[in-house]
Amino acid sequence: MSEAAALITELRVRGWTLGVAESLTGGGVAAEIVTVPGASAVFSGAVVAYATPVKHTLLGVDADLLAEHGPVCAEVAVQMADGVRRAVAVGGRAADVGISTTGIAGPDSPDGQPVGTVHIGLATPLRSSTRSFVFAGDRGAVRVQARDAAIALALEAITPAPEPIRE
Repeated sequence: MSEAAALITELRVRGWTLGVAESLTGGGVAAEIVTVPGASAVFSGAVVAYATPVKHTLLGVDADLLAEHGPVCAEVAVQMADGVRRAVAVGGRAADVGISTTGIAGPDSPDGQPVGTVHIGLATPLRSSTRSFVFAGDRGAVRVQARDAAIALALEAITPAPEPIRE
């Protein structure tokens, strides 16, 4: 089973919904999720906030944070993940889980951070967090690694720990 399929299964078990906010992945996370049959039961939608101002206007990322640190920042990723939960609300109910991607896929870096820098944000009813990476490879490889890491992080966050083996 793919990680996207496992994520859909875990969300269904909980009765939770998912929203995705993407920048450098440009819709790749959402596209991977909707390859899974039955994804519509839990996937509320996605926002591709590629331009920095859209991160503020559609996702509610703090304008001062964006001005001070730019869009490739761990806190921006967390705010994107939280903001997409509200942005894809259905019937007034925010999505339970939001995941986001922001980073620099290359070939050049606009702000001096290394090409391959990626921040993935996660927001659930239980916690918000971020994980940062520096992926290797060309633009396409960085985007694929970011997509896969976002899905893996979401799955990890909602999958219960296995019960200890008792003898």
